[in-house]
Parts: sequence; structure tokens; C-alpha cells
Amino acid sequence: MTITMIIELLIVLAALYVGSRYGSLALGAISGIGLAILVFGFGLKPGTPPTDVIYIIIAAVTCAGTLQASGGMDWMIQIAEKMLRKHPDHITFLGPLVTFFLTVLVGTGHVVYTIMPIICDISLKKGIRPERPCGVSSIASQVGITCSPIAAAVVAFVTISNANGFMLSIPQVLMVTIPACVCGLMCASLASYRRGKDLDKDPDFLRRKADPEQYAYMYGNSATTLDKEISSSAKASVFVFLGSLLVIVCFAFFQMIHTADGATLAAAMKLPKMNICIQIIMLMAAAANIMFCKASPKKAVAGAVWQSGMVAVVAIYGIAWLADTYFGNYMDQMKMMLSDLVSSYPWSIALVFFLVSVLINSQGAVVVAMLPLAYELGIAGPVLLGVLPSVYGYFFIPNYPSDIATVNFDRSGTTVIGKYLLNHSFMMPGLISVIVSTIIGYLITNVFFAGYFSSLIQ
Repeated sequence: MTITMIIELLIVLAALYVGSRYGSLALGAISGIGLAILVFGFGLKPGTPPTDVIYIIIAAVTCAGTLQASGGMDWMIQIAEKMLRKHPDHITFLGPLVTFFLTVLVGTGHVVYTIMPIICDISLKKGIRPERPCGVSSIASQVGITCSPIAAAVVAFVTISNANGFMLSIPQVLMVTIPACVCGLMCASLASYRRGKDLDKDPDFLRRKADPEQYAYMYGNSATTLDKEISSSAKASVFVFLGSLLVIVCFAFFQMIHTADGATLAAAMKLPKMNICIQIIMLMAAAANIMFCKASPKKAVAGAVWQSGMVAVVAIYGIAWLADTYFGNYMDQMKMMLSDLVSSYPWSIALVFFLVSVLINSQGAVVVAMLPLAYELGIAGPVLLGVLPSVYGYFFIPNYPSDIATVNFDRSGTTVIGKYLLNHSFMMPGLISVIVSTIIGYLITNVFFAGYFSSLIQ
């Protein structure tokens, strides 16, 4: 590795680090500064921005934004709250499952902001240390991204894998990531079940409880969505949204089924590529929500789901373009340096995915930036599918909005960042979840279904 390569890599890392400090749009925008230095300062050939992935994200986020604007997301949250309040004793297990599956359905973990105050309220009123369900639930809301059929990370993995000869579909990805991630989350929940002191034995909590002002703050209000009236049009928008997901999954199955002459059913039906199908269906569903379910376009673009999705678009645009420029210009050198390691220990790419995620706070951006490099290094598609859960590492430094929000939602003060930054409430459940999920995903693709997934490589 030459001095010039090292300097340019440091520029890439510095751009990612500074962007993560500012957050939001800065991730993509400051990556542009790094890109300009590499191209205009060092004369590197510009890479290619991931336009296919960006188009799919825009379509999916537009659809999810209209769902929120119509009130359909409120109905989904209300259903989840009813289940949680019906079984408060199991909140440490049910809370993470609720945030996980909400993310799977909607494609973004930012839906957690609505349900997290309810999880905190239920656990506190039941006398359960809120840190136990809250820490895992925040983690679960991000883990669900690699299990969502419309999330950027999944769509990008399928698109890039197909371009590199690993011909798989979204359902085939989900049949690995969903069981792997659910197992990881349940292990994290089990480890959190008796975590920390019980509230009646925690001197810090008891001291705050003894203060009348603090007591009123902790117990005075109840967070709930059960008093919201859900309109028929809001309920209809949920069925439109779920119907669109079902159609996408059906189209994906058409890509898997082969006819007698060996062609896929999708080819026989003359369907366009899967990325085009997803965009068309999502836009149609968004239009249906606007025209028939009273989803206001202005309200949709002002909602948290649409705004967070557009931030993700900018982040992926800048970060992936920067990474592709650097690695594309030094691919031969990268192969020489890493070929022995990945040949002997192909699973080690999971450590790379995790470390990059710590820096850039976006699972979709990690996939778009690093997956092409992994394929160029010769790592088999089934291995990369197995370690896909490792692209979530941004809980390590607790600066992600969902984690910060969870700390603020917990009125008991038990969910904390920690005096030494890394000793925070999300570290233990995050590490357990990602490690277990990655191991199980790796076993599924490389032990139990090795022959099946290997047959997908053409």
C-alpha cells in the first residue's frame, strides 16, 4: 500500500467521520468534499453513483410517507400497543419484536419514535426496569432493516449481487435474514431480562422517585395512541401498502420459478427487472393512498418517514460515490492485499462491514459502498448473504437518532449513554444481536442451505 493510497484512504475516513459528527444530510454532503479532493486533487477517476438503489429508495419512501400521511401508520402503532398492554410482563421480549416488525413493514427504523414512549410507559408502570426493553427495542428497530423487502440495504444487496452473478431475489434474502435476526434479538432480550437492578432496589431511581417533581414527571403522564380515532381511509391505506408489498414478493417469486425450457417465469411473462417492478408498484401504491385514502402530499413530505428516507438517499449518494471512487481506482491493489485473508477466512468481511457501519450510520450505504469490493475480492455470494446482519454497527457509538431519542423517552433515567461514552445501554444488546444474527445467518447459507445457495451463482 503506497503513501498516496494511505493518504487518500485517510481522506475518505475523515469525510465519513466528520459527516457522522454533523449527522443527517451532512453524511452525503461532506462525502462530496472527500470526493472532490480525490478527483480534483489526486486525479482519481470518478466512480459511479448507485442510481438504481436511489430510485428504489425514493419510490419506497414516497409510498411509506403517504401511508403515514393518511393515518395508516397510526393504526399499525395502535394495534401494536394493544398487544403490548395486553402482555406487559413480557415487554422485554415483545417490545423488540414490535419495533422489529414495524421496521420490516415500513422499511425504516425511524418508526420507533412513535412506539418507544409506549414501551417505556408500560415497563415503568409495571415496575420493570425500562432499560431492559428499551435498549433492545431500539436495537431491534435498526436490525429490521436487513429484513425488510423495501429497505435500501436489502434492495441494494439483491441488485449488486445479481450484477455480480449471484442471482437471488428479495424473498431468498429474507428467508436468511429474518430467522437469523429474530434469533439474535431474542438472545439479546434474554440477556436483558434481568439486566441492571430492579427498580425497587436501584438507589438512583429511588432517589429520583422520592423527589415530588421527578415523581410527577415519571408517573404523571401515560403515553398512548389508543385514544386516537382511526378513519376508514387510514385503515384502507394500510391494506394498500401491505397489498403492494405482497405484489412485490409475488413478482420476486416469479424471478425464482423456472419454466420447462429453463427460463424464469418472470422472463416468460416479459416482466421488467425487479428493481423496475418495485419502483412502479411503490409509486402506484403512493398514488392510491393520495387519491383514495386522503393522504395529503404536503403532509407526506413533512412526515418523519419521508424526511428520514430522503436523508438516507443523500447519504447513500455521497458515501457510495466516494467509496466507489477510491476502491475502483485501487481494486487491483486491494485484491493483492486482502486475497489471502478472505480466501482463508471469508467470514472476516463481516468485521469490515461492521467497522464501516460504525463510521457511516447507514446500512444501505455500507452495502452499496462495500459489497462490490467484497465480490471483487472473490468472496462467494452465500457467504456475503450470511454475514449481511453485520452491516449494522452504528449502535457502537451512541449518536444515532433512535438511540438518543430512546434515552430521552425513558423518564425513569435507567436508559443511559454512560459516563465513558461506550458503556451505554445499547452496547450489550447490540453486540449480542449482531454477533448471534451473523453467526446464524452464516450457518444457514453455508451449512444448512449450502447447495441451494451455491446453485444460484451462475
